[in-house]
Amino acid sequence: MLCGSLKDSASLLSPRAGPSSIMARLRRKACVALFLFTLFIFGTLMGLRTLKPSDGFSDLAPGLDLLPILGGKGNRRSVSESPVQAHPPGSNTKAALSISGPEGTVFYDVHIFYYTWYGSPHMDGKYIHWDHILVPHWDPKVSSSYPRGRHVPPEDIGSSFYPELNPYSSRDPDVLESHMEQIGTSAAGVLVLSWYPPGLADDNGEPAEDLVPAVLDAAYRHNLKVAFHIQPYRGRNDQTVHDNIKYIIDRYGDHGAFYKFTSSTGKSLPLFYIYDSYLTPPESWSEFLTPTGSHSVRDSAYDSVFIALIVEERHKHDILAGGFDGMYTYFASNGFSFGSSHQNWKAIKAFCDGNNLLFIPSVGPGYIDTSIRPWNNHNTRNRVNGRYYETALQAALNVRPEVITITSFNEWHEGTQIERATPKKTATRVYLDYQPHGPDHYLELTRHWAEQFNKEKEQWLM
Repeated sequence: MLCGSLKDSASLLSPRAGPSSIMARLRRKACVALFLFTLFIFGTLMGLRTLKPSDGFSDLAPGLDLLPILGGKGNRRSVSESPVQAHPPGSNTKAALSISGPEGTVFYDVHIFYYTWYGSPHMDGKYIHWDHILVPHWDPKVSSSYPRGRHVPPEDIGSSFYPELNPYSSRDPDVLESHMEQIGTSAAGVLVLSWYPPGLADDNGEPAEDLVPAVLDAAYRHNLKVAFHIQPYRGRNDQTVHDNIKYIIDRYGDHGAFYKFTSSTGKSLPLFYIYDSYLTPPESWSEFLTPTGSHSVRDSAYDSVFIALIVEERHKHDILAGGFDGMYTYFASNGFSFGSSHQNWKAIKAFCDGNNLLFIPSVGPGYIDTSIRPWNNHNTRNRVNGRYYETALQAALNVRPEVITITSFNEWHEGTQIERATPKKTATRVYLDYQPHGPDHYLELTRHWAEQFNKEKEQWLM
């Protein structure tokens, strides 16, 4: 009941109003005044809302509230800036957050994971990785219920999607050039290269360290930067990673596309992601990553920013104890792990802020790895035509990170790629695709959100 009854309203129309009519009239006037006051307050609030900085399309992620602005620390390392190498390799240039490239502005605080482990008969004499095995479940009873064997390209590949470039070779210069163009289109300024030491590779691939110079050169032509994603390998420990860092910096550190960032103290340092860092105990990492360690790189020519992978909640304490500079979440399947669960990012960010660490959330467009792990349906995350991706991006923006990572550009086995895909149907398979959108859909979404991220950053830093 907003303001009296219909009977009260009718009495106000009578020319001979008694005491009851007068009371009704007074009630009417009071209600009208209350209504006008309420309308004024509502209009004022709506007007103030239009003046509020954009909240990054928060309707895409209901229930995810923006954090209040957190006070910075004077000695905090910031990866919000990266030196722009606008001159030949080895030159020193002014630090910048973004730069205009051939495909438009790219942002050096948006990093994207990149893989060079693919091969084809044309370039490599055989298919590599596209013929991925069907990984058996660790429980023999479960494994017996699923098919075994390996894929047979080109019609049958180890992916639920099919690449527009067909099952390509990472050694193909035309493929590499197309990849750099696509990454530039996405506005991600830093590709994070999956890296193994010379002569080593993952269980299903072949050594590809010799491809690094070609990747750096191609990235340089598109004003992109290259960071390194140190993968686990047999015998990896704090000492071998120490040697890996020296090798990478000595060999590639002067290249114009080698990624560095500027700390809050103005010091420019490389940045390395260490995948599955939890496989090495924190006491060992501390020998490498703390100033008093037996083979410390701190304050040396090889000092860098080292980012560890957080999977379980306890890992955040191990990462701190190990001397790392921050943590990232990698996995694109929300809920798969503590670290990859969007609902935990606010708490992880608070822990990092309280301990002078960087928190770098990883977001992805979806997840499906049943082409190589047919038993892993429960971790599949449908793309919902881009909605899942945008929800993840909003969740990342809500915690106001300094860097966001995209999982991934081309990890086709796990269906996290934003590389162009094409509809494909064979006699035995129907591949997923990006329809009703075009092959550039996820590149365009990434650009939109990269721009939004940097627009909101300007507000955070005011």
